[in-house]
This record gives sequence, structure tokens and C-alpha cells, in this order.
Amino acid sequence: MQQRQLGPFQVSAIGLGCMNLSHAYGAPVSAEQGERVLLEALEAGVTLFDTATLYGFGANETLVGKVMKPHRHKYTLASKCGMGGVDVAGDGKLVRVIDGRPETIRQQCEDSLRRLQTEVIDLYYLHRWDKKVPIEDSVGALSDLVRAGKIRTVGLSEVSAATIHKAHAVHPITAVQTEYSLWTRNPEIAVLDTCRELDIAFVAFSPVARGFLCGDLQDVNTLDAKDIRRAMPRFSPENYASNLALLDGYRALAKELGCTPSQLAIAWLLHKAPHIIPIPGTTSVAHLHDDLGAANVSLGADTMARLDILIHSGNVVGSRYNAQGNSEVDTENF
Repeated sequence: MQQRQLGPFQVSAIGLGCMNLSHAYGAPVSAEQGERVLLEALEAGVTLFDTATLYGFGANETLVGKVMKPHRHKYTLASKCGMGGVDVAGDGKLVRVIDGRPETIRQQCEDSLRRLQTEVIDLYYLHRWDKKVPIEDSVGALSDLVRAGKIRTVGLSEVSAATIHKAHAVHPITAVQTEYSLWTRNPEIAVLDTCRELDIAFVAFSPVARGFLCGDLQDVNTLDAKDIRRAMPRFSPENYASNLALLDGYRALAKELGCTPSQLAIAWLLHKAPHIIPIPGTTSVAHLHDDLGAANVSLGADTMARLDILIHSGNVVGSRYNAQGNSEVDTENF
């Protein structure tokens, strides 16, 4: 597996987003299947594993900790704080809450360390900027955790270039994680350049556009009732029908190049810039190996230009989040 730089860490050019095993796209997989995917990824050369407090309200960290503890020295571990499950109504039902207060960050870190069965988290992200709390205060708490030896480096997720600069002035930011793919181009406005200028790695989640660029999802009505894509405008039946038309030329190009659509999507990111590290997620060992095969796909300048024409922000129908989701990300000068 090719390597890329993530702050002080050398990691595989393609990491693994672990969320899918416990969260977001319907019922979580069995513990046995989750273990198979995690260990197969490690065996295949993946050395960056990404989880979060939010995923399965701790279940994903618990899974990663149990399975990966014996191999802790072999990989870079990333997790996230600032967004988790809270019993708001006192009825035992957890709901997602964004909370970037220092005391919350400290407590979530302790909880994550316990679930992950590790003494230190290599890269700890602020999952969302809590706009009720100055970014300087949240990052200051993360800086305290570095000094305490609880985490090694600090990351941010879904933030603007302006917020990155403010945070970086408090403590060096090692990585910024944001959705990025052929159909989500927001980071190209300013964040990618900011990361390059400040020597910050850019970690791209949803590199295959939440499954769209795999080419297999033809009917969104088949999605699980709890699948988060059902609330995303791009996946509404009417918008998705329009977006499907973009796949004809895209699939034809993948066939011409002798790779799968998923591999083409991830290879596009790898060729965009050397500081970009995609972290596709999957529940399938077969899909895992398909994704990792993207590291062997070579794309020339002409092909990159063709891809930029085929699918881009101007021809994708629908925003990536609904109104609530859009209000939770830091999109100013994104």
C-alpha cells in the first residue's frame, strides 16, 4: 500500500472509515462481520482507522477497541469528539447532540479511551464545531489533552478555511476531515488550499459519494428506513433520478480504464493532491478490496479533466444535507 503523511504519522494512502459497521446506513452488521472487515483491512495494508464517539453512540469505538487492541502498534487510530448521544429527555433514548464545551470534550475523550482500550488516541478530531462555543475554547481543550498524553494530535471536521486558521493559531492542526468526492466539491473553494498552506492533511470521507459513485444503487426506495440518506436531498427520488443520468458517462470511463466505478472515484481523490487521504467505509470484505484497488489506478491529466466535466457541483441535483444538517456545518468561506 502506498503511504501518505498525516502529521507525524506515515499512513496508508487509503484509510478505513469504520462508521458503516455500526451507524448511519441501516442496521449495524454483526460483530463477527465487523471483525472480518477490520482485520481484513489491516491485513491488506490499511494503517489508518477512523471512528467517532457518535458512531453507534459508542458501539463503533467499542468494536474497534475489542478487535484491534492486539494490533494497536500496527496502525494509526483516529476518533472524534464534540458530537455524541445524550439522554436529553431522561427516558433512556439517546439523541445526537453537538457539544464542544471543554468539559464535554474531556469526558468524551476518557470514554473513548476506555471503549477503544488504548492509552492514547493518535488523532482526535472535533467532529463538529459547536457554534455556541468559541473554536478557540474547544481546540484549547484538545490542546490540554495533548499535553496530558491522552491524544497525540488534533483534527477538525466540516469546518471553513477561516475556522481552520483560528484553530491552528491555538494548537497545530494535523488533519481536517470533510466530505469530498466528484459530487461534493465544497473543499475546493478554500479548505484544500488552506490545508496545503498550513501543512495539514485533508482526510476525505464519503469518497464514493455515499455509494452513488459505486453505481449499484439504482432505486433509493430500497434504502433501509433508518438510512441517513433518506433525509439527504440528493437522494430524494426525484433528485436521484436526475443524478443517475450522470453515471452513464462515468461508468463508461471506468470501463475504458479497466477499473471499477468505486476505484475511479477514490483514484480521482488520490490524484487530486498528495495531502489528500480518502477513507472509504464498507461492511463488505469484497467491497473493501475493491476500494483499496484504487491505489493501483493511474489517471493522467486528460482523464482527470474528463472526470471534472462528467460530475461536478454544477450538474449534481440537490444539496448534500437538509436544512438541519446544513445549519450544523461551518460553511462560511468553505
